[in-house]
Amino acid sequence: MRTVGNLVYQFFELHLKAEKGLATTSIRSYRDGIRLFLLFLARENRRPISKLGLGDLNADNVRAFLAHLEAERGNNIRSRNHRLAMLHTFFAYAGGQEPMMLQEAERVAAIPRKRTQPAATYYLERDEVEQLFDKLPHDGKLATRDRALLMFLYNTGARATEAIGLTVDHLVLTSSPRVNLHGKGDKWRTCPLWPETARLLDKMLRDRRQPATAESPVFLSNVGKPLTRFGLYKLVRRHGSDIRIGNGQRSISPHVWRHTTAVHLLESGVEVNVIRGWLGHVSLDTTNRYAEINIRMKQEALEACQVPSTSSVGPPRRPVWQSEPKLLEWLAGL
Repeated sequence: MRTVGNLVYQFFELHLKAEKGLATTSIRSYRDGIRLFLLFLARENRRPISKLGLGDLNADNVRAFLAHLEAERGNNIRSRNHRLAMLHTFFAYAGGQEPMMLQEAERVAAIPRKRTQPAATYYLERDEVEQLFDKLPHDGKLATRDRALLMFLYNTGARATEAIGLTVDHLVLTSSPRVNLHGKGDKWRTCPLWPETARLLDKMLRDRRQPATAESPVFLSNVGKPLTRFGLYKLVRRHGSDIRIGNGQRSISPHVWRHTTAVHLLESGVEVNVIRGWLGHVSLDTTNRYAEINIRMKQEALEACQVPSTSSVGPPRRPVWQSEPKLLEWLAGL
């Protein structure tokens, strides 16, 4: 008879790793969620995890777990919804493997997500980007690395894990410079590099004490080890310490650079589908949110729709939205 233990094992080893091919970070997220759920069940049933049965995996316990996350652990709604999505996936797999679990899997699938406001999207204005690069040091052994790294983040909109996992063989710095990025879901994408980005990366690699091989990490720490996620965040915060975002409440992070890239591409007239491929979004809906956060573009569209109050000839014969090229161009880019 199948047990909770071998069901969880098969979910991770066969489904998440072998069948879906999720990245390590995604698997760790599932691991943490499943672990919290099992610990909650063990505590509520007053027995060790090894003694849990398939009957303990039910919709009532899932609802109790979600309430526990909010009431006792202080999770916000977004975190609660994230755990629920994880349990939806787990119970859907369990129902397919064990017929007696099918009814509970259907009940868990019927548990809805709570409505919540979308997360705020923070980004840098163009003058803030220029200010930041103007203040970067020009001398010192790490000056070129820091400038190359920040220019790379701004150029590509790469995720933190994509930047720290980049190796030399993923770069093409000669004609038509570009980079191959390994993103979420084990997917690859190619981003063009500006000549200045390619020049800085090439100089950084040439200035190393030890010649870089094809498998060498592109970005190293100050002691010559591969740059870590923590090191990347620390570097970005340090150089952006003079700039505060979110009404002065937040500091700059690598993901703020990613949002900045998307918004500035949109401002430059780049089509949304191109931006989706640039950033490696699976769904176009993820990219479309950037069209909603640019207040200047909204203001321009509003002004284009306004009928001049001083006009003596009355309303135009055709609606403004049919005759205003600037507005049509903006709408076509959504």
